[in-house]
Amino acid sequence: MPREKRTHTLTQLVTVIAFSFNKYGMSGKTARLSHSLYLVGLALGIGLGAYLLLRDGSTGHGKAPRDRVEWFKDAKFGLMITWGPVSLVGTEISWSRAGHRRGEDNSEETRGTIPVEEYDQLYLRFNPTQFDAARYVQLAQAAGAKYVIFPAKHHDGFCMFDSVLTDYKITNAPIRRDLTAEFVQACHQAGMPLGIYYSPVDWYHPDYRTPRHDRYIQYLHGQVRELCTRYGKIDIFWFDGLYWRVQDWDAERLFSIIRELQPGALINDRAALPGDFATLDTENRIGEYNDQSPWETCMPLGDQWAYKPNDALKPAAECIHNLVRCAGAGGNFLLGIAPDSTGLLDPRAIECLEEIGRWLAANGRSIYQTRPGPLLPDDWGVCTHRDRSIFLHVLNPDAPLSVPALPHKIVSAATLTGHPVQCTQSSDATQIILPEAARDPIDTIVELRW
Repeated sequence: MPREKRTHTLTQLVTVIAFSFNKYGMSGKTARLSHSLYLVGLALGIGLGAYLLLRDGSTGHGKAPRDRVEWFKDAKFGLMITWGPVSLVGTEISWSRAGHRRGEDNSEETRGTIPVEEYDQLYLRFNPTQFDAARYVQLAQAAGAKYVIFPAKHHDGFCMFDSVLTDYKITNAPIRRDLTAEFVQACHQAGMPLGIYYSPVDWYHPDYRTPRHDRYIQYLHGQVRELCTRYGKIDIFWFDGLYWRVQDWDAERLFSIIRELQPGALINDRAALPGDFATLDTENRIGEYNDQSPWETCMPLGDQWAYKPNDALKPAAECIHNLVRCAGAGGNFLLGIAPDSTGLLDPRAIECLEEIGRWLAANGRSIYQTRPGPLLPDDWGVCTHRDRSIFLHVLNPDAPLSVPALPHKIVSAATLTGHPVQCTQSSDATQIILPEAARDPIDTIVELRW
């Protein structure tokens, strides 16, 4: 039931209860009893109405349906593409733009190195003719990713979609193609869930954080409405509004637009409201253990988010460890990749993603659709569980593998590669003895069945 209809239902219910008790109320003790019953009935009515309002997880500015939140918690691994005209010069997106950043730290240490006049004209040379959206989606599938985030607009204000509200966009670059539309179509055709990255921050727009900021809010809302109505189903809105306040984006109305036009979409917490999953404090770090509320760690494959020639890329083993540690703490892992100015991805990045995919093809059942625990992350590694299986991810083979007592009697213990493992349970501890031949250099996964 839509939230507006549920609210109307609640109002009608309370009105009927009030009318009934007022109409049939009596005098004296009976009247006092009637009044008491009226209060009880009113409370029951409000409680039932509140239940109807909360049943799909919607309150205030709304929440995504619970089944979509559970899908996100099941997915565990996504890719984020960070890209724009700045790939021509190989510096960090947005942050390498010099000049005053309205509302931000403008100290010498954080100032960008590319003059505004040069940075803002890069798009006139941006012609990524080698970009093949379908190839990127295929690569995401090969890597084992369950969703992909594509950039519509970063803090520099350049739009990678054909917005009617600005001329500073990809269809006015030499490529003259709506790359967002191409990517959305490729995702839909492949059945790959899609997220849109959109920064409410905009250092290019003339009204942003000026006395005319209300006009910028109209622009922001207008662009989100465009994304909601012109590109089909969107599974995630990944905002990047830094640490600004609700009123800076008129965030409640912003969320309402999305809830109305894309009711199944998840929204992150970087537009000044909590949203459906947390990302604000988990950039470039693994989040704290949380088995209740969904969260996501985002981290670039290289030293920076945007393309950088000869960037130092993380090895696949490190990315797998990050993914496993996120899963064992209750979160997702979003890995950033960066095409170059032609639209191609560094061959080293492709090789890394394919290696991650091979690992997940062999070990994915200990990651996908799992939940963290019952053991907390420790020096030896992390723990996930699913159905009647507990998976111990031994990431540090040198750490002693004596863990707290488990809540179930274990009936079998073996690595995912099939090596039997000795498991001894007592009232206060569980001892696991791994034979040397069973150890894996990346992650020795022990499945305990109960």
